[in-house]
Amino acid sequence: MLRTSVIIVVFCALFLSAGAGLYAQKKSKVHIKHADAFRYDEKRGKNIQMLIGQVVMRQDSTYFYCDSAFLNDRTNSFEAFGKVHIDVNDTVDLYGDRLYYDGKTKVAELFEKVKLVDKNTVLTTEHLVYNRRTQIAFYDVGGHIVNQDNTLTSERGYYDTKSRIFYFRKDVVLKNPDSETYSDTLTYNTNNETAYFHGPTVIRGEESTIYCEEGWYDTKNDLSKLVERPSISNAGQTISADSLIYDNLSYFGRAYGHVQIHDTVRNVFIRGRLGEMWDDKGVSYITDSAVAVTYDEHDSLFIHADTMWIHFDKNRDAKSLFAYNNVRFYRSDFQGKCDSLAYSMSDSTIKMYNDPTLWSKQNQLTADSIFIVTASNRIDSLIMFNTAFIISSDTIDSYNQIKGKNMVGYFRNNEIYKIAVDGNAQTVYYIREEDGYLIGINVAESSTMEIRFKDSEINNLSYQNQATENMYPEVDLPTEQRQLKGFTWQLEARPKDKWDIFRRLSDEEEAVEENDPANASEK
Repeated sequence: MLRTSVIIVVFCALFLSAGAGLYAQKKSKVHIKHADAFRYDEKRGKNIQMLIGQVVMRQDSTYFYCDSAFLNDRTNSFEAFGKVHIDVNDTVDLYGDRLYYDGKTKVAELFEKVKLVDKNTVLTTEHLVYNRRTQIAFYDVGGHIVNQDNTLTSERGYYDTKSRIFYFRKDVVLKNPDSETYSDTLTYNTNNETAYFHGPTVIRGEESTIYCEEGWYDTKNDLSKLVERPSISNAGQTISADSLIYDNLSYFGRAYGHVQIHDTVRNVFIRGRLGEMWDDKGVSYITDSAVAVTYDEHDSLFIHADTMWIHFDKNRDAKSLFAYNNVRFYRSDFQGKCDSLAYSMSDSTIKMYNDPTLWSKQNQLTADSIFIVTASNRIDSLIMFNTAFIISSDTIDSYNQIKGKNMVGYFRNNEIYKIAVDGNAQTVYYIREEDGYLIGINVAESSTMEIRFKDSEINNLSYQNQATENMYPEVDLPTEQRQLKGFTWQLEARPKDKWDIFRRLSDEEEAVEENDPANASEK
């Protein structure tokens, strides 16, 4: 509230004409230009004249009109009654039922049915004080201002007739055909029809509500800039940022710093540091540390990418999300990475493209593309297209592997329990006793294959077509045959927590990954 207090002090100083220099100016008398009758009332004092009927007085270039008045020659002041009119200059006129005017300070105080008219602006109130020296008007019993299509009301207000700027305080309401604005403190420039907010402010439109604690709103061009905790809300969504610019005519907005889109219908948060929105097209994008969070009562999924695009339906509910470049995501029971990702809110399907990798418990899944179907924010099934590959670590330097053209995986409680392999199915599987003793290494090939899992580990393999299957003692299977073609183990790339999705592999980590003996078959 410091800024508000400073503004009040400045206006009060101007209004009260603080400083003796103003009184050092050349004094001017109030002159009588016309009255139908002159009377003298001894009870009111010897210096007082009573003017009756079509009274006209002047001081400098300002004219005063009324039905009757009491003029005090000694104090250079008067009281006026009935149809009071002050012709200040070519543009400013004041009206009221009663007036007290001090010719020394040049301050006019009007009462009852007061009206100030200035070009396209009309102010009405029941009590107004106008200082001719500073050209500032003040009211404190409630005022009503009409400017073009805008109507403003407030408990207190100042109006600088030189700059044509209003300063409103307490219970401020600004209405126009498109919106209603409620504020604690507001400055309004009648020249450019722009309102400036200096406190908690709410702007209500037909479809959205805007909140901020500092900013401006160009009512003529329907353009607003909001800072200090700004947000835009509708029935199912809230957008907030450090600052927001929104053009109601083009339905375009731009957000800067700590940008957040919260869709309460789909339970989705989308965050970043820079965002843009096209409401008429139902499209928004967010970038710079962009992250999307989908949540339920069980867990949350965190998705990061360089840039995210969000598409909305006509009700402004999030419909789909597209993430591009360096996509990484984390949830406590599965993680992933890819170059681009599409997430459909309507059917809860995640589609991963360009070098996708998915981790579920100890299993690493890769393919040309991976489609994940979720239900109740849990993985229900997935489809792996072309060069599908599943790897799980058996020991430090041995890996169970499943490879095929396409795969369909089935999950229960976010844990894989069955895989169907279609086309060129291959496996390398380390068979052990319950105590961990290695029985042998199973190597199998078939056109189709079904793998059953128990506790995310291979438990059973079955074939629908004739298969080639061999069990090798560990010493009899050459090292180079223990890894299927295309094998790559990406342990370093796996996100470790929700913060790790922002990490990019350093040159050193990438070098370690490339030189890892587990990936030697790639070379």
